[in-house]
Amino acid sequence: MYGVINLLSIKGVFKNFGGLAALQNVNLNVRQGEIKALIGPNGAGKTTLLNIISGIHRLDKGEILFKDEKINNLPPSKIANKGISRTFQHVELFGNMTVLENIMVGFYARNKTSFFMDGFKFSFITDSEKKIYKKSREFLEYVKLGHKINEIALNLPIGEQRILEIARALATEPGLILLDEPAAGLNIRETRELGEIIKRIREELGITILLVEHDMELVMNISDSVAVLNFGEIIADGTPMEVQKNRDVIVAYLGEEEEVQPGYNVNT
Repeated sequence: MYGVINLLSIKGVFKNFGGLAALQNVNLNVRQGEIKALIGPNGAGKTTLLNIISGIHRLDKGEILFKDEKINNLPPSKIANKGISRTFQHVELFGNMTVLENIMVGFYARNKTSFFMDGFKFSFITDSEKKIYKKSREFLEYVKLGHKINEIALNLPIGEQRILEIARALATEPGLILLDEPAAGLNIRETRELGEIIKRIREELGITILLVEHDMELVMNISDSVAVLNFGEIIADGTPMEVQKNRDVIVAYLGEEEEVQPGYNVNT
């Protein structure tokens, strides 16, 4: 179960794009060991917030603390090295590389070893590279892709591509993973399998997760807490049950005062 220590703290964050206020005074805490969901209609600012946390965008005002250390406006590589990894709305894999090679790139990014330079032609393999090869296979087994290590990533079904991207994020040895709509394009079975993998990552590996997602059944089934963004502002933050009953949330999604039931898939 998650604790009371804030691993990630977002304090008074503002972000404008020209005349558009994408984020307005956003305050959000993600506790150590929890699965925190961030939901909201399209254009609410969810991906913008992930981009700011991971260093892709610079914030205009406010601060972001990770393990009580200020990280806002650091370059993405430095933020990743501090222990924050992420996936994207649109799968970002090395499509022409194998499944195994995609995972090894994750280890390379964190460990800065030399194997990448030879295009994975292992004529000479150091002890460090042997460990990376072994750990990469272990992560693939963990997410149940071990039987596809030699498949070209682009040839995988979309559900397995998304799982592979999560496995690659794990390879950077993060303390926090930002998942940006990992269930997009998945069917019901794939979404449920994804949910089980996310729960296992938290429960077995102790990794904290900030999840941006539109599939409400997935969100309500796996999240410890849920925050809601609307027009760049946090309008609710609490347990899944509290958020389902929050009138501001109901109006933001449905435009009328009806309870959002578990399993309701907001079409945003």
